[in-house]
Amino acid sequence: MVELIKPRRLSPGDTVGITAPASLVDTEQVKEASTILEKMGLHVRLGDTLTMQHGYLAGTDEARAAEMNAMFADPAIKAIICARGGYGTGRIANLLDYDLIRANPKIFWGYSDITFLHAAIGRFAGLVTFHGPMLIDLGKEDLHPLTVQNYETLLHPSVLRYTEEISPLQTLVEGEAFGPIIGGNLSLIVSTLGTPYELDTRGKLLLIEDIDEEPYRLDRMLNQLRHAGKFADAAGILICDFHNCVPNKRKVSFTLEEIFSEHIVSAGKPTLSGFKIGHCSPNIAVPLGIGARMSTYEKLLACTEPGVEA
Repeated sequence: MVELIKPRRLSPGDTVGITAPASLVDTEQVKEASTILEKMGLHVRLGDTLTMQHGYLAGTDEARAAEMNAMFADPAIKAIICARGGYGTGRIANLLDYDLIRANPKIFWGYSDITFLHAAIGRFAGLVTFHGPMLIDLGKEDLHPLTVQNYETLLHPSVLRYTEEISPLQTLVEGEAFGPIIGGNLSLIVSTLGTPYELDTRGKLLLIEDIDEEPYRLDRMLNQLRHAGKFADAAGILICDFHNCVPNKRKVSFTLEEIFSEHIVSAGKPTLSGFKIGHCSPNIAVPLGIGARMSTYEKLLACTEPGVEA
């Protein structure tokens, strides 16, 4: 396991690279969303993948991986923000240069399908990365002020402290737990199993979220993680937003609460649900790899330090 390193904070005037490591992108939507970063005093450099198409991907695997490697290597780029998720990051994990990434630590930011890259970079480069709203999220009509504030913390580092002031939290298993935060999108976490990028949950706080998955599909994925020992190994579980995860194909269904109870609560680890992290508004950014404390008694998730160096 490589030693953990943090990227440096941003300063006004810094250049942020925008890349599309997964699905193809609406370029005009990206340009419009970029104006919010520019208003923060940042320069925006749009990657070539934003105008590429290879089937349902934003360019070939080689092109998308090469752009990420190039952005990490470029000293003028201080942060890399993913334009969107969708599908495709698992296809390029073996094409990234993790020695290069570790030698050039910088902010890497995204969620959803980007979960696979968070897992890979965390495991092989040891870099703290950010599970946070994609660039296209900044262009949404219902953009929440807290979603924008996530980005401002990269210029003005702060320590994440999530309480019920942000959203109601429900205790599924009482207790306190300490450990680095890992995880992200449930579907992507499951897709890492059996690969070199598989998440090691031992002693960690495991974060899970998803979107548009029917309960029976969530049941299958959670069952697989349970059998793989991922919940039993974890120090604690953070159940985040499961947007539009409702019965459709199978109208007779278990509730999400019943599924969580069977697969997660049965592990007996401190568990809180209700975090506005994932495909939701607001979407609170989380520094993956940073140590944190969760308490069901205080209804609290608190990191021990910022995700960036001052």
